[in-house]
Amino acid sequence: MADTKREIERKYESDAALPDLTRVPGVASVRGRGVTHLDATYHDTTDQRLAASSITLRRRTGGADAGWHLKFPVAPGVRDEIRAPLSDTLPDELAALVRSRVRDRELRPVVRLRSDRDVRHLLDDQDRLLAEVSVDTVHAERLTGGGGEARWTEIEVELADDGDPAFLDKVEKRLRKAGVRPSSSSSKLARALAETEPAPAAGPSAHQAAAGTPPATAPEAAPRHKHHPRADGTPVTAGDHVLAYVRAQRDALVELDPAVRQDVPDAVHRMRVATRRLRSTFRSFRSVLDRAATDPVAADLKWLAAELGKDRDQEVLAERLTQALGRLPADQVDGPVGVRLAAWSEARHKSAHHELVAILDSRRHLTLLDTLDALLDGPPLRKKAAARPDKVLAKAVAKDFGKLAGLVEHALELPPGTERDAALHEARKKTKRTRYAAEAAVPAMGEPAEEAVRDMKALQSLLGDHQDSVMARRTLRELAAVGHAAGESDFTYGVLHAGEAHRARAAEEALPEAWGSIRRAFPF
Repeated sequence: MADTKREIERKYESDAALPDLTRVPGVASVRGRGVTHLDATYHDTTDQRLAASSITLRRRTGGADAGWHLKFPVAPGVRDEIRAPLSDTLPDELAALVRSRVRDRELRPVVRLRSDRDVRHLLDDQDRLLAEVSVDTVHAERLTGGGGEARWTEIEVELADDGDPAFLDKVEKRLRKAGVRPSSSSSKLARALAETEPAPAAGPSAHQAAAGTPPATAPEAAPRHKHHPRADGTPVTAGDHVLAYVRAQRDALVELDPAVRQDVPDAVHRMRVATRRLRSTFRSFRSVLDRAATDPVAADLKWLAAELGKDRDQEVLAERLTQALGRLPADQVDGPVGVRLAAWSEARHKSAHHELVAILDSRRHLTLLDTLDALLDGPPLRKKAAARPDKVLAKAVAKDFGKLAGLVEHALELPPGTERDAALHEARKKTKRTRYAAEAAVPAMGEPAEEAVRDMKALQSLLGDHQDSVMARRTLRELAAVGHAAGESDFTYGVLHAGEAHRARAAEEALPEAWGSIRRAFPF
C-alpha cells in the first residue's frame, strides 16, 4: 500500500565541509546519524516524459525508506513523495499515477545513482527535530544512450514534518555565509541527466543514414507556421492565443490525473472544468481552428465530461443537502435523514470513483490525450488564426454572448416550471462557454475581457444555484421514497424540498435585474 509524504527541502552545491549549524537561530544541537549507502535506479520513458514534467520515479535500496518512490512537484522546493514497498517490479498503484504522462510507452531504467549520505539532525532545545541535513557524495551512471558517468557532492536540507518553512531560510543564511550556494538543478536526477548526456554524434544520425535522408539544417528543416509565439513564448496572433489556452487545459487534464485517482478533494471538478474549457474553445473559435479536426476531439471531450460529471454532480448535491440539513432546527428533523443521506453519498461516490478510474485507464481516454498532443504539435489553423488577436477574439466572445442573450430572454418569457428550468440550464451552459471564450481573450485584451469573465461568473453562479436546486429536489424525492418504503417519516425531506424550491424562486426573481445589468455593461 502506497503512502504520501510532503517533502520540503533545499539543495546546495559545495565541496566544503558543513559550517557549524548550531549557530542557526533555534538550533540547540546537531546530532550525527551516521553514513548510509543509497542505491537508486530511476525509471522513465526513452523520451524522458517524466523528467520533462519534473517527476521522478525510482527504486531505492538502503536507508530507512527503501522502496519505490514517486515524486510530483508541488512548488519550488516542495514535492509530494508517494512510497510503495520494495519489490522487483513497479507497483501497479504507482504505474497508474503516471499513466496520463507515460500512456503506452515503456518505463525502463535510465539512471543509477549511488550515494553515500552523511546525515545530521538539527534539534531544538527540547530535542525536537527541526530539519535533516545530509551531505551526499553522488556517483551517477546513465543506463541508456551509450552510458556516461558523473560525480558530485551536494548538501540537502529537508524540513521536519509539520515544520515551519521559514526555518529553511535561517539554515540557508548560515550556509551562504559559509560560501555554500543553492544548487542549479532541481533534483539529483535532473543533474545526472544533464551531466551524463552523451555528446551529439557528428554527421547524420544512424536513423537518418538508414533512411537515406540528410540531417535537417536550419534552412531545410520543416518550416514552423509563420505565425508563432515570440522566442519568449509571448502569443502574437489570434491562433497563438487560442493555442496557449488549449495547451493550458491539456496540461491540466494530464496533471490532475493522479489527484483524481487518489480522490483528492476538488480534483474531479477541476478536471471537468478543463475538459469543458477545451470543448468550448473548439466551438467558440471555429474561425481559428478547423472544426474538421476539432469536432471529433470535442465529441471525446463531451464523453469525458459526462463521465467526470457522475462523481462531481453527486459530490455537489451531497454537500448542498448536508449543509441544508445542518441548518434545520432540531424539531424539523424527523427520522434518520442524516444517516440515509450519508449512506447515499458514500455509496454513490465509491461507485462513481471506481468507474472514473477505469475511464482514465481506458484506451479512449489515453488516445484523447495523444490526440490533443498531436493537435498542439500540428495545429489545424485557419486563415483567421494569423489575424490580430483583438478583433478575432472579441468577435468570438460577442457571438457567444449574443447566443446567450437569446437563451436567457427566452427563459424569462416562460412561466415557472419544468420548461423554464430546462431553458435556464441551457443558458447556464452557454454562460460557461462565453466565460471561457473571454478567459482565452484576457491576455490579448486585458480589462474588457476580464470584465466579461467577472460578469459571466456572476451569472453562472446565479444560474448554477437554480440548477443545483432542481437537481436537489429530484434527489430529495428519490430519498423520501426510499425512506417511506422503509417505514420512515418523509417530513424532513419535504421541509428540505420546500427550502430548495424557495432558493430556486429567489434565483429566478433575481435574474431579470442581474441580466439587465450585465447586458447593458457587457464590453463586447
